[in-house]
This record gives sequence, C-alpha cells and structure tokens, in this order.
Amino acid sequence: MKTYPEFRRSVFVQAVAAAVGVMMAVPAFADTRYEYAQVVESRPVYRTVEVSVPRQECWDEEVAHTSRARPDSNTPAIIGTIIGGALGNAVGHNKSNKRVGTVVGAVLGHSIGRDIVAGNSRERVVRYETVRQCETVYEYHDEERLIGYDVVYRYNDQDYSVRMDQDPGDEVRVKVNVQPVF
Repeated sequence: MKTYPEFRRSVFVQAVAAAVGVMMAVPAFADTRYEYAQVVESRPVYRTVEVSVPRQECWDEEVAHTSRARPDSNTPAIIGTIIGGALGNAVGHNKSNKRVGTVVGAVLGHSIGRDIVAGNSRERVVRYETVRQCETVYEYHDEERLIGYDVVYRYNDQDYSVRMDQDPGDEVRVKVNVQPVF
C-alpha cells in the first residue's frame, strides 16, 4: 500500500502527463488560417466631448501709488540734534554722564525734528502707473469625436458584428480556427 506522500506524487505525475498529452494532441488536430469576409455595413461611431480652449485676456489698468511729500530741508533735524545734545549735556552731573546725555539727547532731538517736519507735511504725492493685467479664461464647446466603426461582416452566410478602430473597406480579414469536437 502507498503512503500519503507517495500517493500525492503519483497523482501529480499523472496530471502532468495528461496535460502534456492534451497540449500536444490539440495542435495536431487544429487548423488555423486567415480568410476574407465581405463587409455588409460599416457605420462610424461618434462621441460628444466637451473641449476647453484656453486663451489670454489682457487689459491695461491704472494703479495709484501714494507717498508723503518729503521736505528737501534737513534744517529741522540738524536743529533738533543741536538742541537735544545741549539738553542732554545739561542734564548730566559729571563728565561721563554729560557725554552720554549729549549723545542720547542729540539722537532723540534729531528724530523729533524729523518727525515734526513729517507731521507738518500733510501733502501726499500720488503717482499713476499703467500696469498690464492678464488672466487665462476658458471657452467651452462640444465636439464630435470619432471613436471607431461598427462593422457587420458576412462569413459563410452568417453575419457577425464588431467595433473596429478604422474603416475596413469592402473586406475584413478573419482568423478561422477549425478544431474537432470530442
């Protein structure tokens, strides 16, 4: 009596032998050839698709740039520096404090003088510039696209239908495969 592994191996070998036999026998009985069939009808098939076409739309636009008028004179800032330095010097008690007070007072006086002039100058300067603006816009339209041909052809007095990429003309090549039935 065969053990289970021997039985499995025997069944596997028989299955492989049967499969090889079938594969070798079929080509011996099969006959494949090509013939031509008459085209009975060929109709183009269309599909409607929406197509978007981009285009640039441009226009000129006036843009305003606003700034404050700056005075041409530096006199207020210079006077502020001198007055601030003098006040800073007067506040200090010893030589070292007077130096620091003079520097700090001069810097603050300069800044205050400049701010006073800027505050008094309420006049604004407006400058206009023409700038070209563009954007992409899309126009949509429907379009008919050819997707193939529905073809009816006749072979051995029987009609067949198929969709093809191209119009086949008067004839279509067909593959004929003849096999015996067991």
